Amino acid sequence: MDNRVPPRAAGPGPRRRDRHGRGMRGPIAPPQVPLAASRADVFADLVQDSVERLERRWPQLADIDFLVLEVPRLDGPGQGWNDEAVPLGGTIPAREGRHARVVVYRRPVEIRTKGRDERAALVHEVVVEQVAELLGLTPETVDPRYGED
Repeated sequence: MDNRVPPRAAGPGPRRRDRHGRGMRGPIAPPQVPLAASRADVFADLVQDSVERLERRWPQLADIDFLVLEVPRLDGPGQGWNDEAVPLGGTIPAREGRHARVVVYRRPVEIRTKGRDERAALVHEVVVEQVAELLGLTPETVDPRYGED
């Protein structure tokens, strides 16, 4: 039997099998399973849940854009914060045809919480505080259950 298989040309293409000949491994979990969601996606879902809770009481929130950013920015020299004053959220008022915006900063909130329930409560507090500031109301007016936890 002299039917030798010619060696495959080594090229830059993807490998079809691993070094043990078993083939490429697939994802750990299918995309619909919560394990596959990134921390940023889970955090954005917490913000969306909080907004949906408030929209039932305040329909005008449909005109406000809610954003999640990783960390707050320093926009100029002399602007800064100390360890106790890192913002968890902020507001950008409406102007020139753009909707008002509420921003929640993911990393500062995550650092201050230990579990999902604690994180969800803090996210809701931040959203309520920022909406109250934008609407010119007190947080207790925006959500009567504010501060009860």
